[in-house]
Amino acid sequence: MNLLEEATSVGYIARSTPKGVELITEIQRLKKEKNAVILAHYYVDGEIQELADYVGDSLGLSQAAEKTEADLIVFCGVHFMGETAKILNPTKKVVVPDFNAGCSLADSVPVAEFAALKAKHPNAVVVSYINCSADIKAMTDIICTSSNAVQIVESIPADREIIFAPDANLGRYVAHKTGRELILWEGACMVHIDISLEKLAVLKQEYPEALLIAHPECKEVILKEADYVGSTTALLKFVETSPNSTFIVATEAGILHKMKQSVPHKHLIPAPANEQNTCACSECPYMKMNTLEKLYNALYYELPEINLPEATRVPAYKALKAMLEVSA
Repeated sequence: MNLLEEATSVGYIARSTPKGVELITEIQRLKKEKNAVILAHYYVDGEIQELADYVGDSLGLSQAAEKTEADLIVFCGVHFMGETAKILNPTKKVVVPDFNAGCSLADSVPVAEFAALKAKHPNAVVVSYINCSADIKAMTDIICTSSNAVQIVESIPADREIIFAPDANLGRYVAHKTGRELILWEGACMVHIDISLEKLAVLKQEYPEALLIAHPECKEVILKEADYVGSTTALLKFVETSPNSTFIVATEAGILHKMKQSVPHKHLIPAPANEQNTCACSECPYMKMNTLEKLYNALYYELPEINLPEATRVPAYKALKAMLEVSA
């Protein structure tokens, strides 16, 4: 099969790296040669974060994608993030290391069912968490991230109904913080809802001096136990500025790479998952589909590429721009 067929059927370019190629050196060379930028989420492996031109959460990555002057964007994260970069950069080529790197939240919102919910509330303002497909973004009035969800909801007139999708845990957190009633879509992040309350209790007994910090995608019972709740970037800033020296971090464990770089003298403990795994932490299997070899192949072959029809991209762009203007 040819390269395009391979990228389409397999989801990534599965060809082995040529002998003698040193991946990191070659990725850096190709990046300069092709005027490419590598954007990476905090949740991908540390070796990819080290190669990226920008590492951040969904809000920061959206802002970086909008501002880039690169010809080629290589997005190391999950599929909806690559779509977001394409929505903001229709004339640029956007590729991802693995098309199969999806998102449980994005998968939880079928278009037809979401359209039915909107039809029941025709006057509602639709606020969609950025962790959704381009099709759902196109049905949205304004996008939010965990960094700005409270700010976005507060910007909406008090007399307007609000549909909030797809993360119900984040929605409940925002409703509590703002005092607004929200019509919630009952979606959830498979990683954050798998954090174990029982195992956390054991950890807190073992480390009584530790502060529990949590992402608002966690279940409400976890958030009630937390000493601080915030977006991925907010959690990073908290451990940097807090006088405390020990933290239990209730979010995807990839953020620990950046945290350890920022505060190497502090003790950072990943929150445990219900599932038994080798790291005894919460890991997103989709984020971990990003590998150095797939990154090299995406950069070298410029596949798999994200493409969107204008009928989807244009309304999705309006919803994203509305967010970026509020968050400027």
